[in-house]
Amino acid sequence: MGAMRRALITGFACAAAGCALAVPAQAVTIKELGDFKDAPFPAADCPGQPNTSDCQSVAQVTGFQVQVGKHSVPFKIRGPGYVIAFTLRMSKPSADQVNFFKTTYGSTPLVRLDVIRQVGASSKKEYKLLKETQAFKMEPYFNSTQSYALHTPFRVHKDDIIALTVPTWLPAFAHSLPSDNAWRTSHVGSECAATNPPSAAQEKVGSTKVYGCFYRGARVLYSVTFVPDAKVTNTAAAR
Repeated sequence: MGAMRRALITGFACAAAGCALAVPAQAVTIKELGDFKDAPFPAADCPGQPNTSDCQSVAQVTGFQVQVGKHSVPFKIRGPGYVIAFTLRMSKPSADQVNFFKTTYGSTPLVRLDVIRQVGASSKKEYKLLKETQAFKMEPYFNSTQSYALHTPFRVHKDDIIALTVPTWLPAFAHSLPSDNAWRTSHVGSECAATNPPSAAQEKVGSTKVYGCFYRGARVLYSVTFVPDAKVTNTAAAR
């Protein structure tokens, strides 16, 4: 994960081993969705990526990565299992940048992990919020890459999507990337090009929302620890 430190933060929730024990004993395979050897996390924005002079963060929105290099919809669940943790790479904005984000979007950088699912016609890009975590306070962990265990693992199913909700702001973002990086957000189409669009974070479980904005050349810097259900190989014993 580069020079930034990666560790499991347990102050919010259970230790990694404790979370694993909450998953059925036969589920032993672990996958990290969104973390690829051929497309590792880039440097996060703020105070600015190489060759850029600006600083961007995720703000007041729910979104998910649609493409990372050759990997399409990396946070879409392909089979049932459990989500037990997530990882963020965050930068360290300057004092002036922090002041701007706090004044504009909220004093406490927060993030939730969500389970969403597309509903209705695929062309409408409408998603229902199925589950969400508590809001994690992230400022103490700026300038690091760390993992955060869930109090209770999420049970997920085929075609669920693991998204991030940022009620305020979060410096876990990189832009000016190749066009094979893309993400989708919960803003409506008329807000996609706005400098400061209104808050569009989806936070009410059971609600549906149109994810009308699609952006290329950008990546939300998160991954998800997923434990798929074990496949039965001895059908006679299973009976």
